[in-house]
Amino acid sequence: MGKTELCYYLFLVLVVAELCLQPVAAGSTVKFLPGFEGPLPFELETGYIGVGDHEDAQLFYYFIKSESNPESDPVLLWITGGPGCSALSGLIYEIGPITFEPVEYNGSLPKMILNPYSWTTAASIIFVDFPVGTGFSYATTPSALQTSDLQSSDLAYQFLHKWFIDHPEFLRNSLYVGGDSYSGMIVPIITQIIAIKNEMEIKPFINLKGYLLGNPSTIEGENNYEIPYAYGMGLISDELYESLKTNCKGEYLNISPSNTLCLQDVQTFKELLKGINEPHILEPQCEIFFSPRPHLLFGQRRSLDEKFHQLKNPELLPALKCRTDWYILSYHWADDGQVRDVLNIRKGTIGKWERCATLQYKKTVMSSIPYHDNLSRKGYRSLIYSGDHDKVVNFRSTQAWIKSLNYSVVDDWRTWTVDDQVAGYTRSYSNQMTFATGAGHTAPEYKPRECLAMLTRWMSYQTL
Repeated sequence: MGKTELCYYLFLVLVVAELCLQPVAAGSTVKFLPGFEGPLPFELETGYIGVGDHEDAQLFYYFIKSESNPESDPVLLWITGGPGCSALSGLIYEIGPITFEPVEYNGSLPKMILNPYSWTTAASIIFVDFPVGTGFSYATTPSALQTSDLQSSDLAYQFLHKWFIDHPEFLRNSLYVGGDSYSGMIVPIITQIIAIKNEMEIKPFINLKGYLLGNPSTIEGENNYEIPYAYGMGLISDELYESLKTNCKGEYLNISPSNTLCLQDVQTFKELLKGINEPHILEPQCEIFFSPRPHLLFGQRRSLDEKFHQLKNPELLPALKCRTDWYILSYHWADDGQVRDVLNIRKGTIGKWERCATLQYKKTVMSSIPYHDNLSRKGYRSLIYSGDHDKVVNFRSTQAWIKSLNYSVVDDWRTWTVDDQVAGYTRSYSNQMTFATGAGHTAPEYKPRECLAMLTRWMSYQTL
């Protein structure tokens, strides 16, 4: 072998070695899930897609085809809130086709059952563990774990762009981006990035139609609406509310230490509401089985997981004392070795699974309103639904920022019904934005039948 041939041979060896070290992007079909009896009656795919300059962020996803007409039904990219709450949480407890049987954990693998109100009856859904460090997504370098609102949104676009390259059969389908809670900061950014890339004629063209958000975080300081919300829901007296308005002058977050009257009123307010369950004020609180971070009524919100640890609903979960017990099942299931093998989780990448992880994440966007405004100007549709019994992100703040967009009302405040029963109230605007109320914080968990009807009508361009 001559010198030239040897160099070429060594070059090929290096190339092959490098390719072998690169993770495969294509997903794998999953036909059975541990805990579910028999083959899955829906099409599930799991996989990783590498994003970033060196693909040092590996984002894990679950893709479930529409159970109706996947060739023409919309595709929904779903971002669970947090930031840092796993896609599995949204899939299992909110809008996916499968969930855990609501019984207390008995030491065996949790049993799975079908959800008759899955959103996959109307759309194909990509559930992605996002940002990196969430769920089964992982980083290959320490620097890749450090991200922010804008950085992670760009990586989400990279993920979606590569996913469509791997799944070109869905390029003609309408695409919507959706999420709840903290995703209200992220989803509008991701949606705008997709719109801009389409305008730049980046291939493949993504058939973006709009976005949808449930109880979305939108502006810094929206907790300032908690006192008007509490008053409107009958949680505080007329006298206390009038005193709060007079002494605090509408500012309940950044209170001067010298304003003792306001501070006293706010302390009274806190005492009155400390027994209220925040994600759904009508449901009783549950004992705290986990050690939560200190509760800050006016300031940084605790993770969704911590809030839900305090939730009890005997009617929805007859075999459980607390919703907490239901959520605990996800930890036992996701940490099972057989489950990880079936899901094709890469060994050694994730230790203990967390439903809502603590990330090295910087919240750099203080308001997503400019993104809503830009997307409205570009003609994209939007559905903003707000659980009116949710105190985590209350409807008063949501209605306020929608009003600030200053679009005219085209379908004024009215009821929307399911099976001749009032499911909530709705209003539509000239920027193709629909607002709807009903349920608690993660609305499909509390009102699955109603929320599926809402989604199906909206995606079919029908009025709610």
